[in-house]
Amino acid sequence: MAHLLRAIGPEFDRWASCDGHWKENSHAKRRGRNFLKNSTNHPTECGGVLSDLFRRTDLSSRKEFCSNNNPSQGSPRGIVRGLFMLGSLLVSGIGSLVADDANDFDDSEPDLIVVAFEDSDEETPFIENDESGRLQLDVRPPVLRRGTAESLIFPPDDPLEPPFLQQMPFEAPAGFTGQSSIYPSEDQESSHFVPMEDRWRIGMAPWDRYGNDHPPVDDYPFVPGNILDPYNQNVLKGDYPIIGQHTFFNFTGSSLSLFESRQVPTGTTPQGGAPNEFFGNPQQFFFNQNLALSFDLVHGDAAFKPNDWRVKLTPIFNRNYLDVKELGVVFPDTTKGKHRSLGDFSLEEWFVETKLADTSPYYDFVSVRAGSQPFVSDFRGFIFSDTNRGVRLFGTSNANRDQYNAVFFDQTEKDTNSLLNTFDDRHQNTFIMNYYRQDFVFPGYTANASFHYNRDRASTKFDKQGFLVRPDPVGVFQPHQVDAYYLGFAGDGHIGRFNLSNAFYYAIGKDSLNPLAGTSQQIRAYMGAIELSYDRDWARFRTSFFYSSGDDNPNDGRAEGFDSIFDNPNFAGGQFSYWQRQQLKLFGVNLVNRMSLIPDLRSSKFQGQSNFVNPGLQLFNVGMDFDITPKLRAITNANFLWFDKTQVLEQFIFQQTVHRRIGTDLSLGVEYRPFLNNNVLIVGGVSGLIPETGFYDLFKQFNNKQTGFFASFVSLDLTY
Repeated sequence: MAHLLRAIGPEFDRWASCDGHWKENSHAKRRGRNFLKNSTNHPTECGGVLSDLFRRTDLSSRKEFCSNNNPSQGSPRGIVRGLFMLGSLLVSGIGSLVADDANDFDDSEPDLIVVAFEDSDEETPFIENDESGRLQLDVRPPVLRRGTAESLIFPPDDPLEPPFLQQMPFEAPAGFTGQSSIYPSEDQESSHFVPMEDRWRIGMAPWDRYGNDHPPVDDYPFVPGNILDPYNQNVLKGDYPIIGQHTFFNFTGSSLSLFESRQVPTGTTPQGGAPNEFFGNPQQFFFNQNLALSFDLVHGDAAFKPNDWRVKLTPIFNRNYLDVKELGVVFPDTTKGKHRSLGDFSLEEWFVETKLADTSPYYDFVSVRAGSQPFVSDFRGFIFSDTNRGVRLFGTSNANRDQYNAVFFDQTEKDTNSLLNTFDDRHQNTFIMNYYRQDFVFPGYTANASFHYNRDRASTKFDKQGFLVRPDPVGVFQPHQVDAYYLGFAGDGHIGRFNLSNAFYYAIGKDSLNPLAGTSQQIRAYMGAIELSYDRDWARFRTSFFYSSGDDNPNDGRAEGFDSIFDNPNFAGGQFSYWQRQQLKLFGVNLVNRMSLIPDLRSSKFQGQSNFVNPGLQLFNVGMDFDITPKLRAITNANFLWFDKTQVLEQFIFQQTVHRRIGTDLSLGVEYRPFLNNNVLIVGGVSGLIPETGFYDLFKQFNNKQTGFFASFVSLDLTY
């Protein structure tokens, strides 16, 4: 009963009397409060303050708390019981008030009265209005109502734990993850925290977004894992770490099959050619198969942060076959026939890489790489594009807006037939520095400034078939050294709606003894290229111009014909162009080398030395590219070709006049991706050269003066 005063508050001291039988609600007491409940067996009549208290309430639907027809009203027994109850309540009330003061209860807060009516089990809360003094129904939710000290429930110091530890459901991550190498180092101690130490392999529930069972050619999320699937997430493709949290392994297996049929001017020999003919049957067939296995181990944080270290090995197995119609083409010994079938093996790529330092908080870095590695010195590969033995220092700055490279190559020899690297020293060194700047002047346009130095020392070399490649088999047979320096500026990107690619190089240096000129030469030559294109929906319209200077006098001691170090230009048709793709031999040297634009008259781009005594080239191109479907693309080109100068050619073939017009090169290429990725890529092309007077001047002894030379190829590239 001590808490009754706390429930009724200061109104209790105004009670007069109350007849009847009252009993304490034991259920409410267990909850920390005492409630008065009118006994249904002993209805009472209440008077004084208590009855007046209920008359002051605003509850219109209230029921009478006391009955007015109590038969025991005014009886001695009722009076005695009332006095007894009043005394008990006074004693209990005084104790409650003392307890309130001790517990610092705020009596300024509204006091609650909770009443249970005789015909209902519901407890109705009342709150006293401080302004009017009338009681109103407390409509606040139970959690906001003021309770007694005993009703306040505080959380325990330690959270209540279930009798077992909650475990996270295990779902397989997307793709093929392999086994985790993370061993648990922390035991689960609470259901609030579940250790998941391998952050890469936290899975999600299987999900088939479109209900089509993940077809291979659709763009589908959460594709189930398959070790044979190189396109979707796979631990063998570097999508999940193979060791720890930061070490990834990327395996790439590729098969490149090339089938090529071509017509090129082919020299004859006394043993196999017709009398008085220098050039015979032009038909040739070539097959080349490369099987490459690449093993790449990388330590880092995947996409954004540069690698901490890296190790890569790429062995290549090769098989090649050549069939021609004339003797002396495959081997200088005509008794060995007109075809060859050879195999080769090379460790094409092998290098280690490590990051030296982080240079800014924006993932800028500087790293070094040593070993046989690929490198292209500009956007289109005009000067140097090769995989060879070297040391490269590279990095970024200005939040990756700028990139820079400093590379030193100590070249190895190439195999004559497979064109892969060997471990034999080439006696050639190349040093390259370049710097890239994004958004140079115009947003979306990247500029490149570069310096190249090529030192090709004097040496003598016969290739595998027995042909002389160093020095060039023309003029003076004496080993010579070439020192050439290239200063260049190139750019690639877009200016508004127009795409622009440009390059300019100026070469200086010295050739100790040029075979064609027969004397020492000071190198002064230059080259320029520009391509302008415009995209319209699914088509791109292109036009371009290429110029390499020619030497107008091979005897003046100035070598003015431009030549590259090891070029592989993606320009004016690239691999689809007849002029670039075919190697056109002319009396022991090549008028133009395979995958090159420059008519440099050197024995071999792969094994010979740069020759700056050459006729040079002027090329004008128009072309269109069509994205016919997302899987099929077509590339068309028309190149119009001229020699820049012809005096070198006239001296070389002992002919009084050689015209400048070479001819027209027409080509069509297609690229087909059946699975909308580069895992299966089929490339094919047809091309032809329509000769003009300058070409006929060089090859006019050709039987029946052939009106055109044609070539076609198909390559199948399968990549895992």
